[in-house]
Amino acid sequence: MADPASYRPRQGEIPTSPGVYRFIDPHGRVVYVGKAKNLRARLNSYFARPAGLPPKTYAMVHTAAQVEWTVVGSELEAIQLEYTWIKQHAPRFNIMYRDDKSYPYLAVTLNEKYPRVQVMRGDRRPGVKYFGPFHPAKAIRETVDTMLRVFPVRSCSSGVFRRAEAAGRPCLLGYIDKCSAPCVGRVSPEEHRRLAEEFCEVMSGRPGPHVRRIQAQMDEAVAELRYEDAARHRDDLEALRRVFERNAVVLSEDTEADIFAFAEDELEAAVQVFHIRQGRIRGQRGWVVEKVEETDSAGMVEQLLLQVYGSIEDAERIPREVLVPALPEDAEQIGAWLRQRRGAAVDLRVPQRGDKAALLGTVRENAEQAFALHKARRSSDLTTRSQALRELQEALDAPEPLLRIECYDISHTSGTHVVASMVVLEDGLPKKRDYRRFSLRGEAARDDTSAMHDVITRRFARHLEEQMALDTPGGAPEEEPGQERVEEAGEEPHEKAPASAENPAEDPVEDPVEDPVEDPVEDPVEDTAVDREGGRFAYPPSLVVVDGGQPQVAAARAALDALGITDLPVIGLAKRLEEIWLPDDEFPLVLPRTSQALYMLQRIRDEAHRFAIAYHRSKRSREMTASALDDVPGLGPARRRAVVEHFGSVARLRRASVEEITVVPGVGEATARRILEHLAAEG
Repeated sequence: MADPASYRPRQGEIPTSPGVYRFIDPHGRVVYVGKAKNLRARLNSYFARPAGLPPKTYAMVHTAAQVEWTVVGSELEAIQLEYTWIKQHAPRFNIMYRDDKSYPYLAVTLNEKYPRVQVMRGDRRPGVKYFGPFHPAKAIRETVDTMLRVFPVRSCSSGVFRRAEAAGRPCLLGYIDKCSAPCVGRVSPEEHRRLAEEFCEVMSGRPGPHVRRIQAQMDEAVAELRYEDAARHRDDLEALRRVFERNAVVLSEDTEADIFAFAEDELEAAVQVFHIRQGRIRGQRGWVVEKVEETDSAGMVEQLLLQVYGSIEDAERIPREVLVPALPEDAEQIGAWLRQRRGAAVDLRVPQRGDKAALLGTVRENAEQAFALHKARRSSDLTTRSQALRELQEALDAPEPLLRIECYDISHTSGTHVVASMVVLEDGLPKKRDYRRFSLRGEAARDDTSAMHDVITRRFARHLEEQMALDTPGGAPEEEPGQERVEEAGEEPHEKAPASAENPAEDPVEDPVEDPVEDPVEDPVEDTAVDREGGRFAYPPSLVVVDGGQPQVAAARAALDALGITDLPVIGLAKRLEEIWLPDDEFPLVLPRTSQALYMLQRIRDEAHRFAIAYHRSKRSREMTASALDDVPGLGPARRRAVVEHFGSVARLRRASVEEITVVPGVGEATARRILEHLAAEG
């Protein structure tokens, strides 16, 4: 943990101009981005009394190792630069309002010969009529399903349409009267377009003429004793009524607004937004976020508006009105930024009275309910984890609470590319920055039991070394900056695998300040989080879990006994019957299938397996790439290793251009051409 005084800028270095600042950790990652009207006053507030800062801010300034700033010409430029950096770096200590999807819209493709009704996301397309946004997407699909009963517009994809057209038979929707089947000529292009235009009129909030038309058709059918037709018209009227009950008018029909509200405590905040279009609630979304600084509602509104509207590519989706519970401190500048984004006027204000103020109260009530539900679920999760740890401790008759559990797994392909993983649970939750992975060679890779013995020996031998260093007066010796420890036999330097769908281990983790995929022994980079505990492995687990049965448990126990560690519990979880094996026990321990303790053991075992598989795949891919480059003329071991580290796989290297390969240090244009020619010749 860094001391803020060690990187505090001198008083005269910080300008008094407006600007944007970044706190950066020892690994060069941006952990916080902020803006200020006066950079000197704002930054000094972090360093004047660090001990008195709020908990999250205290953690931020002690995680960082340096602070940088950029002076800008105006507050509007500061707003734009702050948003750009937050989007670029995704700092862990900034409040982040994240959505995994974009806004869903109902779209009618009037630019096609046969218009199509569909749910669309992303940028707007010319000639397409949009309605929304809707949230959740289920609501818009229900609306489409109901509307197609009355206005059977095509909703199939181009491929389905062409196949039906070629076969002369409509799809299922054509048979159940939810499509007028223009693909087989049941209606002409003009008739189908008229249906699409009527669909758009109703969705635009003008159902009156169509309701009256259907009512007249129903009355006429009753008068002519065509009761089946009358029943169908009656059902159509009921369908339209359901659509407009779901999208009830809450404001005047010309109102287009987004209404935001908060519910918060000292640590977290819940945010809700209602999207009002044509006076109707078209969608609702919510977030629950952690608060980093003592941010008031005005500050949270500012960050919320920047992130929600900054990420919208289509400026037309920014409404004419944005109603908030409190105006940002820089309300004029935020308003100017919104106008610049939309290309038209945006009314940013706090509603004081009338229907909009009442609706803001409804949004606030939704936020409060969402926040209460979040806290209840969090409390329930804590109770479940506590129950699981207590059950496991009682089942194993462990003398101490199982505060830290480590699980180990071996992965290989027919004895090749043998690797192992170590994953960690603390208080029942994954501690991903403490995950480690091992590469095994020689006798250690002979079989699973030898590999498990070697991994346990390496991990706990390092633990004993670090514990001894801590017990020595003066503590563990410090390495000089940049000095790398000499690699031990059987170890290899850590090489980070490229992120991919096959390698989920490289996904973002809970705590991005630490790298969860470092090799435990091989990587000499300083680990500040573990330094607080005295070293990488100075903190021992309360329980060791291995993936496997009696042989794996016996190997782990033998390794610990050889190191003189006899008081550490070891168990194995066998996949076949999910039974727990203890050392020297002839029969396994079987927990009830509904046991929370068994669920916890299954989760950590599966996580260890996933992490080992991910490392095994990346290692195998790198070695295959290296072997494919063995015979490239003029490509020595060092440059071959650099190419492998840069591209990660043969497939990526094959797709690369000469210019992309020359980015690798030491690889020139001629060598890059030889690499591609060699791969092409190899097929």
